[in-house]
Amino acid sequence: MKHIRLITLATLAAPAFAFGQTTEKSASKPNAETEQAVMKMEQDLANAVMKADAAALERMVGDGFFFTAPNGMTQTKTEFLADVKSGDLKIESSAIRDMKVQAADSDMAVVTYATTDKGSYKGTDISGEYRWTDIFM
Repeated sequence: MKHIRLITLATLAAPAFAFGQTTEKSASKPNAETEQAVMKMEQDLANAVMKADAAALERMVGDGFFFTAPNGMTQTKTEFLADVKSGDLKIESSAIRDMKVQAADSDMAVVTYATTDKGSYKGTDISGEYRWTDIFM
């Protein structure tokens, strides 16, 4: 989206935000069960944003959540949840496709995907095609 989008997650359950560099040797495809669980989390997060379910989002994202929008704007968990609660962020639809999950280590996954979104931020249309990278811990 041009202005804001939830699903660039820095953390889901962990309280701290972390980046990890991996080599081709250490990054691998997770087992099918883990891959499906991560894909389900992505869809659950998108659904919560579309429903403007701030309570569910509060439970889903870690305190270290940090979002960088396509335009470079950044938000903390508190700022993001405020936009959802106030109705400043409205996502009518978000179709996820081309999702790939990489396991960086035993408790971290990096997810890349594309979306086709319809919505607005503070009254401005933010509909469009986007690519995302999320980090799950």
